[in-house]
This record gives sequence, structure tokens and C-alpha cells, in this order.
Amino acid sequence: MHLPLPTPHSSRRVFRRAFTLVEMLLVVTIIGILAALVIPKIVGRSEQARVTAAQADLASIKTTLDAFEVDNGYYPKSIQDLVLAPNTAKNWHGPYLEKIPQDPWGNNYVYYFPGKHNSGSYDLLSIGPDSKEGTDDDVGNWSK
Repeated sequence: MHLPLPTPHSSRRVFRRAFTLVEMLLVVTIIGILAALVIPKIVGRSEQARVTAAQADLASIKTTLDAFEVDNGYYPKSIQDLVLAPNTAKNWHGPYLEKIPQDPWGNNYVYYFPGKHNSGSYDLLSIGPDSKEGTDDDVGNWSK
């Protein structure tokens, strides 16, 4: 069946349905509530991803430190010894790293030999997002 199109002179009026101000405010409020719930979870995930990346870097550097120790019979005095041969290393087969990586927050990894937490070995750590050593956000090769 074919419906006639309204003409300007017809008695029928065509109403267009539009969003009211109340409907628009309701939608904006719902979007705001959802954003308030979702955004903190996303931010928490990115920080968790950085911690996981730092742990992976530490594991990689630990492997190179252990390789240095196997080759030379001792752990290096400095993390730089993994890139450039120290004078005391008679059996150095490096470079063990192409360059010293930075942690996900743009800080240098910290290496202590002998370690403060691992007295018989070494400490390797990222100082975390606050860029201060000795705080709760540090990521290290020891158990807390």
C-alpha cells in the first residue's frame, strides 16, 4: 500500500522526533559513570604492565650477570662490566648486553655487588615509578 506524502497544505503535520535535553543529560551522565569505573582499571593495568616489563628486564639482566660469573668466576663490580670488558676479567666473552636498558619509567637499573638484600650475591632493582630507592614500589631480585 502506498501512503501519500504530506504536502504543505495537508491537514496532517509531520513531527520529527529529537532528543530532549533531559535525555542528552542522562546519556552524558551514564557515560561519565562508566568512564569513572573503567578508567582507573585501565590505568592500573598499564602500571601492572610496567611492573611486569621491569621483572622481565631484571630476569634478562640476571641471565647476563650469571653468564659473566660463569665466564670469569665472579660477578661484575658494575653493571657496565656487561657492556665493556673490565681490566680484571681474564675470560670475558662479551659484550653480554649491547647497552644497559632503562626501566619502564625511564630510570637506570640499580646493581649492587655484594647485595644489601642478597648478601651472598647481588641486588638488581628498578626504583619504580617514584624514582626513589628503598620505597615499596621498587622491583628487585629479592623477595619482600
